[in-house]
Amino acid sequence: MHKNIKLLSVFNFLTDFSFFSPVAIIYFSRVSGSFALGMSIFSIAMISSAVFEIPTGVFSDRIGRKKTLVLGSIALLLAIIFYALGFSYWYLIIGALFEGLSRAFYSGNNDALLYDTLRDEQNEKEFHEYLGKTSSFFQFASAISAGLGAVIAYFSFPLAVWLTVIPKAIGVFVGLKIEEPKTCSKESSNLYEHLNVAIKEFVKNKKLRLLSLSSIISYSLNEPSYQFRSAFINTLWPVWAIGTTNIISSLGAAIGYLYSGKLIKKFGELKNLIAGTIYGKIVNIVALVYPTVFSPLIMTTSSPFFGTTEVAKTSLLQKEFTDSQRATMSSLNSFASSLAFGVVSFGLGFIADIIGPAKALLITTTLGIPIIFIYLHLYRKENIK
Repeated sequence: MHKNIKLLSVFNFLTDFSFFSPVAIIYFSRVSGSFALGMSIFSIAMISSAVFEIPTGVFSDRIGRKKTLVLGSIALLLAIIFYALGFSYWYLIIGALFEGLSRAFYSGNNDALLYDTLRDEQNEKEFHEYLGKTSSFFQFASAISAGLGAVIAYFSFPLAVWLTVIPKAIGVFVGLKIEEPKTCSKESSNLYEHLNVAIKEFVKNKKLRLLSLSSIISYSLNEPSYQFRSAFINTLWPVWAIGTTNIISSLGAAIGYLYSGKLIKKFGELKNLIAGTIYGKIVNIVALVYPTVFSPLIMTTSSPFFGTTEVAKTSLLQKEFTDSQRATMSSLNSFASSLAFGVVSFGLGFIADIIGPAKALLITTTLGIPIIFIYLHLYRKENIK
């Protein structure tokens, strides 16, 4: 196994090893004073990510994957430090801006780094297999830190955030050990010309447009809902118990990531996307329409599908991206996803302040149903050929 793949697995683990993530919305809401302002921190992070998205994607394609990854890890470290300071809403905003910058550096770049590393060994056809394995470390990190984080937060929210600084600092040093892929093409063309070429690829490739649209809708609805889920669970369970659902969800997602390669080889990307999306919608609607103490556990049953569907989506997109604009095209997709996330995130918090967390989450869940029809359309098209 290539050195980069091992280091990327460790790096992913450290990136998502966070003691405060399971209760972040509760922490942000307590500092800011409402669900709307609490969710606005997630919105600011994603909108700033969108602002930085294109230049960082082009930077990755022109300058290199390693430098971009290291800069992202430094930005994430600064984000957590400002969150930990948390003296006021403004400190949270500064933290969100740095988190957005970090996300922008990572998006497109880290997947491209893995893809290019595999290309060095003429093994890029196994991208989905290695993406699943390296991505599973995100979930293992979340599972291990979730339970501890919720208990720590029960006694002290600031302590949970400060302890998260440690793995982020170590992540910077791990990033420095990663090697630049030999086949990474560093473009020297004009930045706007480089971006224009990437945009034209979306214009002429219908399949890429549909995949990108479904990815944008899915991310902008599902990710804010997951970030807000702790607020819903907190209406049913005490703070110290919230970590339990995060542990179960993360372990389930990790299993999904680990076996995604085998499932995709057997059934294909689109079948996995269709099955996973349908099941996820059903269990979440049932849990939210009839909220009980069992609802959080019911929602966790969809977690194994998360890992598989995420790998399937990324694999399909990477197949459509061109080599010279790989990170830039991914950044264009993330740009739109981040903007949509920012709008949905604040809207979700605003609605929750009015009608409650359960009904607000139910709205975002049902809005995502049309994604299923996009996947079905792509599947029919694929089987006609």
